Amino acid sequence: MTEQIVKDVLSKVTYPGFSKDIVSFGFVKNIKIDGTKVSVDVEVTSAAPEVAEEITVNATGELKAAGASDVTITIKAPVIPRETSSKGKNMAPHVKNFLMVSSGKGGVGKSTTSVNIAIALAKQGLKVGLLDADIYGPNIPRMMGLAGVKPQIEGQKVIPLQAYGVEMMSMGSLMDEGSALIWRGAMIMKAIEQFLRDILWSELDCLVIDMPPGTGDAQLSLAQSVPVTAGITVTTPQMVSLDDSRRSLDMFKKLNIPVAGIVENMSGFIAPDTGVEYDIFGKGTTQPMADEFNTKIIAEIPIEPSIRTGGDEGKPIVFAKPDSESAKRFMAAAASIWAKIEEINAAGGVSNESVQPNTPPGVSACSTAAAAPKAPEADASCGTGCGCH
Repeated sequence: MTEQIVKDVLSKVTYPGFSKDIVSFGFVKNIKIDGTKVSVDVEVTSAAPEVAEEITVNATGELKAAGASDVTITIKAPVIPRETSSKGKNMAPHVKNFLMVSSGKGGVGKSTTSVNIAIALAKQGLKVGLLDADIYGPNIPRMMGLAGVKPQIEGQKVIPLQAYGVEMMSMGSLMDEGSALIWRGAMIMKAIEQFLRDILWSELDCLVIDMPPGTGDAQLSLAQSVPVTAGITVTTPQMVSLDDSRRSLDMFKKLNIPVAGIVENMSGFIAPDTGVEYDIFGKGTTQPMADEFNTKIIAEIPIEPSIRTGGDEGKPIVFAKPDSESAKRFMAAAASIWAKIEEINAAGGVSNESVQPNTPPGVSACSTAAAAPKAPEADASCGTGCGCH
């Protein structure tokens, strides 16, 4: 019995559901032979136990028929992911994970972070979508090099645009450029739902959602529409930004959204001529906030001229200048986010059941607050499920 004989024999074992054999697929690993004793590792792509059983039975039978007296087949299969999509309301069940990118205030680089994190996740081999839910300030089409490009319509659904390996949709892609959107909160909430329901997203590993600044209708609507796997907060080192970022982190806590970390933008300045980094806006101010909310800083993104030009020209720095310091830090942040998402799913996933309204259809949740037996304590829910606390 030789290694080549073993491979020839195992080439008769087809992979369940296919006409191709396990040797041709490259699944046969680590063949060990001791006389007529044979042990083989087979790495498969399916977690289904019946696949492992069929391969083991067929491979063992073929090897014994060829003269092996003792056969050990070790199947190495991927771990079955725990069910997460069925917990609570989910308007986009074909999307495996949702990442909410939030900020307490505008102008801190939230959209820049969303774009580069999405591309960084895609560069790690994941199927990624990017939803620009910043209804009043939809800048992502320009940042993705898709300004002025209109999506195609298929029936009643919209096909997302694609760039840099990422599927993208934005209100900016549906409106005329420069048009003002003057909507009340209810219309914003309806738009969020339509972005999830009426866009033909693929079966995504992760949908990165760039939220409007603040902690209002859009954030609550999203949390009630899908179980958000994790959230990140984007801030700058100044105290006026950190004060608002605390509100953003507190929002995650109240909506039961796990926090994957904090991105600190404008964290120093890298001189383009020397490459020296200067702390012009301060540094170390975000760490106390991270400690307060039991999370961590996953990236300190410096000011680099190429970030600004990349955003204006539709050439995100992670793609256009992958060797830059900022690109490397975005890549590290994406790796940290995905590790947190996997950790959350391994622990059983998330649920948005606790933030669902529990009032009859057509009745405002807040309008029933007067019927509560007593006034809610500070930091407590009004008892109606409206999400106001």
